[in-house]
Amino acid sequence: MITVNGKTYNKPTKPVVVICFDGCDPSYLADASVRGISPTISAMADTGFFARGLSAMPSFTNPNNVSIVCGAPPAVHGISGNYWYDRETGREVMMVDEGPLSAPTVLAEMSKSGVKVAAITAKDKLRKALAVGLIGNGNGGIAFSAEKADQCTPEEHGITAADAMGNDAIPDQYSANLSLFVLDAGLRLLAAGRAELLYLSLSDFVQHAYAPGAPESDAFIKAVDDRVARLIEAGATVGIVADHGMTDMSLADGTPNILYLGDILDAHFGKGRIKVICPITDPFVRHHGALGGFVRIHVLDDLDHKEVRDFLASRPGIHSALLRDDACRLLDLPREREGDVTVIATKGVALGTREGEHQLDQLNGSRLRSHGSFAEQDIPFIVSRPLRPEFHAKAASGPIHNYDIFHFTLSGVQVE
Repeated sequence: MITVNGKTYNKPTKPVVVICFDGCDPSYLADASVRGISPTISAMADTGFFARGLSAMPSFTNPNNVSIVCGAPPAVHGISGNYWYDRETGREVMMVDEGPLSAPTVLAEMSKSGVKVAAITAKDKLRKALAVGLIGNGNGGIAFSAEKADQCTPEEHGITAADAMGNDAIPDQYSANLSLFVLDAGLRLLAAGRAELLYLSLSDFVQHAYAPGAPESDAFIKAVDDRVARLIEAGATVGIVADHGMTDMSLADGTPNILYLGDILDAHFGKGRIKVICPITDPFVRHHGALGGFVRIHVLDDLDHKEVRDFLASRPGIHSALLRDDACRLLDLPREREGDVTVIATKGVALGTREGEHQLDQLNGSRLRSHGSFAEQDIPFIVSRPLRPEFHAKAASGPIHNYDIFHFTLSGVQVE
């Protein structure tokens, strides 16, 4: 047994696999279950454990993946977005590229205790954060991405490129195959006896592009379900959560429904006084055009922060506008990376900087589907085996978060 960030975790006595089903709004699984597309995941919910959980805020990929592997919210580990504004240097940077985690991960601590641990991500942007403390500790930890599996080295990834790749080719980063590569690689490591604890983080390309019930969504969910079945057949306890849900943020005619807060604030307060940061920003612009339901406002001069908050809070399409300390307290966020005003949209509204600054042409004519607000905080929480009574009680007293999944899969399942 080990303790990480205030929670105790049992070492696995049989393989444990946690899947972050990126962007898997519960509506996808509900739709698939009704139509018989996901028999394995549906059976997990019936014979194991299913609940509607919550993501950490903002409901973006990086803060939630790091929350999951730390078993704690962003206030503990310090990663509160994909992208942030460094007040001291005046630079805008990718959050997982600069600035270390301020908390250990369950993966690293399990590895240090002698457990064989592997983390496989779809996108390489997450790999370094998830690998902190896992690689180079002498216990055979593995961490690599589907995006760059052909570049793996034992020194940096704990595995050779040949072993990471198997017989697969590097998949297109804008395809369902990026996620399926992750699951297949996890199955290979499990079969080879190289991992007792696996974290498999998928891509949300399909969910950004297609609604529940679309043929492409159906095919992807069925392909994931088939691989989950193989993990269970291999003897693994499987936990499934999502990092966030997904919402259509387009008008009836398909036009993206965007509030350009930079333009709105410039018109009201004057240009050059405010910087708008969209923390969903990452290198994968075709997913969402750097548009989501959560932004941070940085005031660059002596403009009253409360005046900015009150102005934004009164706008249609804004769910909440919060001063920095209030946002950190209410949303469990680290203060040093928060804006002066935190803005959260209502469901179906995207928040941007200025018209022309977002690469909407990269959406290729698809409807804008994205996340970041409270509306995308709802996520599935599924464990393949029945839980002990005290964990049922914990879930019932709620809420449970996606970052509880390692606690439930490692310490909460009934002993066979």
